[in-house]
Order: sequence, then C-alpha cells, then structure tokens
Amino acid sequence: MDEAAAVPSPCVNICRMDAASGLCVGCWRTIDEIAAWSKMDDNGKRQVWQVIALRRADAPVVDGERSR
Repeated sequence: MDEAAAVPSPCVNICRMDAASGLCVGCWRTIDEIAAWSKMDDNGKRQVWQVIALRRADAPVVDGERSR
C-alpha cells in the first residue's frame, strides 16, 4: 500500500495522558494503542479509529467540547 492510502495517525500533538480515563487528551488513545500504532497494520489502525469514535461519542460535553 502506498503512503497516500495509509491510515493517518490520530495524533494531534497534544500528548498528555488523563489519569482518570487512561486516555491521551489529544488523540483519545490508550498508552498501549499509542505504543503499538507504528507496528499495527492498516486494519488494526482502522479498529483503533473506530474505538476512538466510540469513546468520543460516549464522552460528556463540557464547554462545547467532548471531554474525558
């Protein structure tokens, strides 16, 4: 697969772990997901994106934004 078709990283360069949720406040991934990202195949990366979408949908809205 060429680079243009690769699954993009969810990283937004706001790298801080939330102690209560165990998620990065920028990309909504766990530390294990972040560490494994570069070794995942595209299907694994798509699965992480699906989990991120579920996490965001379930998060409460605070000041107009989803929060952990």
